[in-house]
Amino acid sequence: MNQSPTLIEEGISRQHLKTVSCANVLTLAYQSLGVVYGDLSTSPLYVYKTTFSGKLSLHEDDEEIFGVFSFIFWTFTLIALFKYVFIVLSADDNGEGGTFALYSLLCRYAKLSVLPNHQEMDEKLSTYATGSPGETKQSTAVKSSFEKHPKSQKCLLIFVLLGTCMAIGDSVLTPTISVLSAVSGVKLKIPELHENYVVIISCIILVAIFSVQRYGTHRVAFIFAPVSTAWLLSISSIGVYNTIKWNPHIVAALSPVYMYKFLKSTGVEGWVSLGGVVLSITGVETMFSDLGHFSSLSIKVAFSFFVYPCLILAYMGEAAFLSKHHEDIQRSFYKAIPEPVFWPVFIIATFAAVIGSQAVISATFSIISQCCALDCFPRVKIIHTSSKIHGQIYIPEVNWMLMSLCLAITVGLRDTNMIGHAYGLAVTSVMLVTTCLMALVMTIVWKQRTITVLAFLLCFGSIELLYFSSCVYKIPEGGWIPILLSLTFMAVMYIWNYGTTKKHEFDVENKVSIDRIIALGPSIGMVRVPGIGLVYTNLVTGVPAVFGHFVTNLPAFHRILVFVCVKSVQVPYVGEEERFVISRVGPKEYGMFRSVVRYGYRDVPREMYDFESRLVSAIVEFVETEPGGEEGSDSRRRREEETLEIMEAKEAGVAYILGQSYAKAKQSSSVLKKLAVNVVFAFMSTNCRGTDVVLNVPHTSLLEVGMVYYV
Repeated sequence: MNQSPTLIEEGISRQHLKTVSCANVLTLAYQSLGVVYGDLSTSPLYVYKTTFSGKLSLHEDDEEIFGVFSFIFWTFTLIALFKYVFIVLSADDNGEGGTFALYSLLCRYAKLSVLPNHQEMDEKLSTYATGSPGETKQSTAVKSSFEKHPKSQKCLLIFVLLGTCMAIGDSVLTPTISVLSAVSGVKLKIPELHENYVVIISCIILVAIFSVQRYGTHRVAFIFAPVSTAWLLSISSIGVYNTIKWNPHIVAALSPVYMYKFLKSTGVEGWVSLGGVVLSITGVETMFSDLGHFSSLSIKVAFSFFVYPCLILAYMGEAAFLSKHHEDIQRSFYKAIPEPVFWPVFIIATFAAVIGSQAVISATFSIISQCCALDCFPRVKIIHTSSKIHGQIYIPEVNWMLMSLCLAITVGLRDTNMIGHAYGLAVTSVMLVTTCLMALVMTIVWKQRTITVLAFLLCFGSIELLYFSSCVYKIPEGGWIPILLSLTFMAVMYIWNYGTTKKHEFDVENKVSIDRIIALGPSIGMVRVPGIGLVYTNLVTGVPAVFGHFVTNLPAFHRILVFVCVKSVQVPYVGEEERFVISRVGPKEYGMFRSVVRYGYRDVPREMYDFESRLVSAIVEFVETEPGGEEGSDSRRRREEETLEIMEAKEAGVAYILGQSYAKAKQSSSVLKKLAVNVVFAFMSTNCRGTDVVLNVPHTSLLEVGMVYYV
């Protein structure tokens, strides 16, 4: 299928068309197969193998196989189709999906801003819509509860970070289990091949996957959709073949009665095995997370009419094969492939595993970028890999960290069953977080009745808790891996957020008055020098303490002074026309301005391309259209003079003044706080990207002011 570049760019950019043609929807649905469903479509490689990896045994009546397939079918139908496709995909934030999208909606509607420099003017952004002003008793009660208990807002943030950290854990486990499961199929044709060689081949593929990330996926993305389509058509065709050949009666397992029979006959062992069944829906969260790359309708069409039936047929066929080949339970997927097509399917499976890995790696880059925007992760290097496609980024530090973790798990465990146990816990944790956040969204944003919200929680929450409890049972058998990973990332995120919040509070408490600084001018011999001085600060009001520290030690600053605050707001994107907010600091004769530069949580600030010219143009425009000014020839003349003065100052040169601040815990602080601030936060601050690098400040024009913050 030929895809025009224009359509592709529209499909994966943030500009969603409200009404699109049928052809456009089908084209986007086809493209989504290679991006959204890579992880979900490779699940048949290991689901049955992991499910029957414990003490669950097979009997001649095939009740266990019928029961497991029945669980897979209904789990796929209820969670993937009903919950995500019919309900969760509707909870988008200006076309964006994922955990942060739900959290952003809640923050805006319930006014739970965790960003310390939030302003009322941010609520006037075109993407900040909060819907109808009408409130229900339930939404009012939940909002007031958050307002009365500020700690609950912090708990909500921690809860969101937990889901985020588990999603990052997914990105470590998905490439590992997908590639290892795909490569292990070669042992069927080469039985004498030692397990070490399978691990080595898997590691080589993993290294290759992570090594090409820096080039961006857009260079090879055109093959993703055809490969995923070929993969789904292959496994569904094989499923139909196996169903007809081995056991057509497997269709009866679509009845939920077989789930009851399964649990009744297997008891505790059957319950424990459900941790393998849940692997059939790994990747459903990706449908929601990648909503911003496609339209909601295209993702729904692709899943409902192609992905869903193909995967159900694949699982059905494998169950039919297993019912006649109990001895092949640990290698059922490749054993069920007819001999003539084994090698073509093996090759496609390997490519499908690579595509599935690529999807979660790209999603992790996006998650980390959003965390950085919300001050929940240390500053890292973010590289744009495509000049045309919005949101395609590469983060070197995160990439090599993920690769190291994937290789460590592959070499350390070697067993896809143990990796599957870990994977299941991560997947169910993320789904539970989404369910809880959706319940809040239904109450606060959608204004649904309590009975509707409770029905949603009971229906889907109970199913996910059943699977979660099964996965918790397997913590000693690999389930500890996502817990360890998530706790580590949680500690990093929370300590970084805590440290940056405390530094901001220190800035707010110690900000100085510009009138006081001007008044001190004659006593300390302060002078104004030609040029423009850009003072970077996190404050949106007042003058930062670091500037007072600067002028008392070096009593001179530029004729035109601009306090620049680069901040994130609780919306996914901010349009260029709304990027800059200019205001004056003090009277006109002071020549001081404030520029607030706003970005959304899914905006990735590119290198400050021509930032000086754009900023000066915004200031000049503000001066020429300043509200409250007098009309008349004298007023116009003064504005022209001020504009000329600003342009002359720009010609004289622009200097960047940044605070190089160090946070230290007060002497009276607890040992835990001192450890967190003086050791962990200090280590991350020293080793993360500097503010000057993030803002792309030219070193020849940089002035750094050192200061210690006691928090």
